[in-house]
Amino acid sequence: MVIFKGKKGKENIPIINKQLKKKNIRTFSLLLLFIIAINVLSSFLFTRIDLTTEKRYTLSKATKKILKNIDDVVYFKIYLEGDFPAGFKRLKNETREMLNQFKAYNTLIQYEFINPSEGKNKKQTNNIYKELYTKGIEPTNLQVKNNDGSSQQIIFPGAIVTYKEKELPLQLLNSQLGVAPEAILNSSIESLEYNIASVLKKLSLTTKPKIAFLQGHGELDKYETGSIAAMLSEYYDVNQITLLNNLNALDKIKALIIAKPNRIFSEKDKFIIDQFVMNGGKLIWLVNPVFASMDSLRTENQTIGISQKLGIEDQLFKYGVRLNYDLIQDLNAMPLPIKTGNMGNQPQFSYLPWYFFPVIMPTVKHPIVNNLNAVKFEFTSSIDTVGSSKIKKTILLTTSQYTRLIQTPVSISLDIMQEKPNEKAFNKSYIPTAVLLEGEFPSLFKNRLSDSMINQPNYHFKELSIPNKMIVISNGDVIKNEIQLTNGLKYPMPLGYDKYTRETFGNKEFILNCIDYLCDDSGLIDVRSRELKLRLLDKTKTAKYKTMIQFVNVGLPVLLILLFALVNGFIRKRKFSA
Repeated sequence: MVIFKGKKGKENIPIINKQLKKKNIRTFSLLLLFIIAINVLSSFLFTRIDLTTEKRYTLSKATKKILKNIDDVVYFKIYLEGDFPAGFKRLKNETREMLNQFKAYNTLIQYEFINPSEGKNKKQTNNIYKELYTKGIEPTNLQVKNNDGSSQQIIFPGAIVTYKEKELPLQLLNSQLGVAPEAILNSSIESLEYNIASVLKKLSLTTKPKIAFLQGHGELDKYETGSIAAMLSEYYDVNQITLLNNLNALDKIKALIIAKPNRIFSEKDKFIIDQFVMNGGKLIWLVNPVFASMDSLRTENQTIGISQKLGIEDQLFKYGVRLNYDLIQDLNAMPLPIKTGNMGNQPQFSYLPWYFFPVIMPTVKHPIVNNLNAVKFEFTSSIDTVGSSKIKKTILLTTSQYTRLIQTPVSISLDIMQEKPNEKAFNKSYIPTAVLLEGEFPSLFKNRLSDSMINQPNYHFKELSIPNKMIVISNGDVIKNEIQLTNGLKYPMPLGYDKYTRETFGNKEFILNCIDYLCDDSGLIDVRSRELKLRLLDKTKTAKYKTMIQFVNVGLPVLLILLFALVNGFIRKRKFSA
């Protein structure tokens, strides 16, 4: 061994270097073995760690179950490529991140981002736009600011998803009336997992549960419920059913929709529905306690709203609600065109609020209504919750804080639209219009049936239901779509679309969510209650301190790294120099 001469201690440097070298080799070898072991172990075990507060990168059990059943390639064509404002870039990035999470659990998930406007002439671009709209992707018109002022930009915030020769649209941007754009984008990001998983569920369904619209009591017909029936048919086997005193009429039906009846229910029909509930059947009641119609107002200036007793009042009371014989007026109401004068020979129309048509903004953080657009009601009444505390009662929708209740009979006139409302009369707040009931429901017919009825060999009477749930809505028009006549044929218009304002309200999504919550045992609907905190920068401060923020975020990290390098170099020089 060569011994260096010089100052005291220099002859020990080679020995120290050898020891340090051996130590480094051992450390490197152990680290390499650890990395190899982790990689081998990860090939057998799969796990992910989510350190975010809201667990935004953790998929629900329901979603994972859906992904487990995907056995062929699912291809997403996402039309969010292009020069967008920052908010839509965030939506694009979050969509990519979410799809990567899906892909981590199933590599058959594939996607691409497409710019529908890139590299095409105007005619080809318009054809692509029409094709996307026809396939179910709704466009959004953006006002984009640039150096020359501002311009209009049409984007399609959605995707076309294909699986085993099936194809469905996926809408990525929620629409919510009266909500700030930042909040809409945030709610859209919150809904990404649910929306994507829902499309996958639709595409991978092999058998569909049966649901039915009840007929025989003046309910809405197949044309008036055609829009929602078409949407439900993607998930369910949708039927129209008449009881006809048949005790087994509702066998194999998962959920029954009673949409705006106007004739009295017989005791036999009530019994069939009651036992349907006792055996676990799901119910949606959409009932108008007061009869009032706009048809009379189209020919006359005034009509009367009268109470409408259907014979089911005791049944609903037994289950936990009471529908009241009143009509709601709400200052947050639908505008209708009303003639306000003439200019020459031309009538002049103005859009004025029609207080009998409340526009209800969901405020409850429940999976059925979370991030839901406003729901349009017509001639609706109030609901009270009553009965046993064993039935859990959740208010889903309420009116605004400026509400008025008018007892029937009530005179209904279009003249109120031209009068300034007396705000003191609107002294009620947040009146319930939709209620979810959950629990074990008692039978209406307990201690009411004869022995011969109870002892029928082919029928088993139940006094108490298994754990069950139902939804009661005090308005049947929530589920009713407008009808368009073309060449004498009836065509249902989209549910929730208003021909006067050309706005689409959240009626369709509300009904779909109701059915999903009642019928879906996978728990996927619970994903809709996920909430991500909206952490937005203060625009005033960012504009004022723009240079300083850029320096802190870009320049300061570089300076810190340089400072660390200088200090570390100085320490090493002192340590190993003579």
